[in-house]
Amino acid sequence: MGKPRPSAPTISEVAAAAGVGRATAARTLGGYGYVSAEMRDRVLAAADALGYRTNQLARSVSTGVSHTIGVVVADISNPFFGGVALGISEVASARGFDALVLSTAEHLEEEINAVNVLVDKRVDGIILSSAACAADSTAHLQLPNEQGIPLVLLDRLIPGLDLDAVVIDNRAAARHATTELIAAGHSRIGFIWGPPVPDRIEYRRELVEAAGRNLWSDGERLTGYLDALDDAAIPLDLDHIMLGEKTEMRAYEAVTRMLALDAAPTAFFCTETDALTGTLHALRDAGLAIPSQVSIVGFDDSSWAAVMNPPLTMVRQPMLELGRQAAELLLRRIDSGAGDAEPPMQRELETEFIERESVAPAPTHR
Repeated sequence: MGKPRPSAPTISEVAAAAGVGRATAARTLGGYGYVSAEMRDRVLAAADALGYRTNQLARSVSTGVSHTIGVVVADISNPFFGGVALGISEVASARGFDALVLSTAEHLEEEINAVNVLVDKRVDGIILSSAACAADSTAHLQLPNEQGIPLVLLDRLIPGLDLDAVVIDNRAAARHATTELIAAGHSRIGFIWGPPVPDRIEYRRELVEAAGRNLWSDGERLTGYLDALDDAAIPLDLDHIMLGEKTEMRAYEAVTRMLALDAAPTAFFCTETDALTGTLHALRDAGLAIPSQVSIVGFDDSSWAAVMNPPLTMVRQPMLELGRQAAELLLRRIDSGAGDAEPPMQRELETEFIERESVAPAPTHR
């Protein structure tokens, strides 16, 4: 058997070591109430000597403040969400807050569990990148509201839900990227990826309706793509839209199918990291050279895109700034308290189109 774990020092022991009353030690270590500078120094010195650590959960119960914010993201392994989390942590840390980050793998059930965990841990506020596609899937967000915990949406709006949010202009970003491909002479542009519907779509109206039931950001990017085609009077070819499950393998299969068409795309616009990597694998296996035989534009610029051969043209999101502004907005709500009557705010940040070497004029034969 191992040695028994030594018990942690108590507030009473710290008070005895400092030569003060327990109430004085509790106020000092809990960060509430008045304590003279001399008494405070004695208590903190005794706590340090004994190795006392504040019980943050108990402190939050007694003071109503945990100095912790919860962050719920779709996929923390995605460099985009990693960058956003860093921006949130920078602002939170500067204000004396810790950030507790949970990842949901885009599963609504995992999101519900994450929100419940954060409420149980008495966080002071929550930043959420939601997997919900409509207000009728957001009953779990009533719990933070009932507990007076402010909530800020990040990266994605939820149609029908009026909350603070920090997003990018997805529609304008996708429109610009597609327009750049059209300007290079491409009229057959594959869109990776579209709505996650299992069956083939026959009409544009069905595509738009399916996009409206999808994640808000994905639907906005598809709409921007369609805008650019309309601007150039290019007819929509539904065979050039990826449908189905949003995975790297599904993107690979969709691009492979498109390349076998008589009117195969001469360019691809990939709206997520996994969509881009799946497309790159498919083009490589098809033996197609970028950009002389096929052009490609990706979303969510990262360091690896710049060192590819050729370097990839990308849409860059302001990841750090998205996180910073979401944290600033949340902390503003926390500071205002439960009586804050200011209407919800939506901040929309601009993206940047990074031109590198993966776009060239459309080939004359393919």
